Amino acid sequence: EVQLVESGGGLVQPGGSLRLSCAASGFTFDDYAMSWVRQAPGKGLEWVSDISWNGGSTYYAESMKGRFTISRDNAKNTLYLQMNSVTSEDTAVYYCAAGQVAGLGTGIEYDNWGQGTQVTVSS
Repeated sequence: EVQLVESGGGLVQPGGSLRLSCAASGFTFDDYAMSWVRQAPGKGLEWVSDISWNGGSTYYAESMKGRFTISRDNAKNTLYLQMNSVTSEDTAVYYCAAGQVAGLGTGIEYDNWGQGTQVTVSS
């Protein structure tokens, strides 16, 4: 059974940084592309970033480029999202997801999702 467990969310001040983690189990992690998707209060799902199975290719939504960095450690079965220079617009529940192919926006179509971790940007 695929299990994805996000952690690292919390309250952060505008301009601050946060690193999210996603621990994967129940499947062969390095067989899968991974993604981060978020949902702000009262809004729909928004794709954030994808990473290929070996980390060799990464993709970002335009508003996250230069601020967010996706990475993975296949030895630890863990996905990361480093968030820098956050703003109130980044307040959302962040989900990790596992799928077959990484690309621009593809992660939002993945079948396997975690339960999410809340990120709140506020002073």
